[in-house]
Amino acid sequence: MTSPIRPPHRGARPLRGVLLGSGVLAGLAVLAVGAGRAGAFGGAPPADLGVTDGRLKPPSGTDNSVSSQAGRWPEHPLHLAAQIDPLLPRADEPGPAALQRLRRLIEARGDAQVVESRPDYLRVSFRTRWLGFVDDAEFWADPAAGVIQLRSASRVGRRDFGANRARIEALRAALARS
Repeated sequence: MTSPIRPPHRGARPLRGVLLGSGVLAGLAVLAVGAGRAGAFGGAPPADLGVTDGRLKPPSGTDNSVSSQAGRWPEHPLHLAAQIDPLLPRADEPGPAALQRLRRLIEARGDAQVVESRPDYLRVSFRTRWLGFVDDAEFWADPAAGVIQLRSASRVGRRDFGANRARIEALRAALARS
């Protein structure tokens, strides 16, 4: 005896597939957050940061950095995309004093760690909250220009979706208010 052919059931199976797919996506999200919190996306700190001949390191080779000195690297393919204005000290404030004021603002954030601090130079690592991506930022009190030159770049990934630019602009606004 053969069983009759039944039409496909249209209710439970597609819903079960959606629920299963949603569960898989939720599980992957939890794994990604856990891996990020464990430092899997932190990357290694660059060894070549700092000021050399009045210049910070060039922008990254991918779209994940900003630099107030990007124009000093005209041969760089992303120098226009990475360009950002330097930070301006108050008219009556020397660059090193403005840099120390900036350091205090950065230390008040929950996502920053000061890596190096000198009177004319500040290096900071910023860690994103959920996935733990690390961005390295440098600030230099440029005595010739009377501004604070800066560079901020992600350690890993090809794009930062504007995170470095947004962070620098938030610091610019906080510095103007303080």
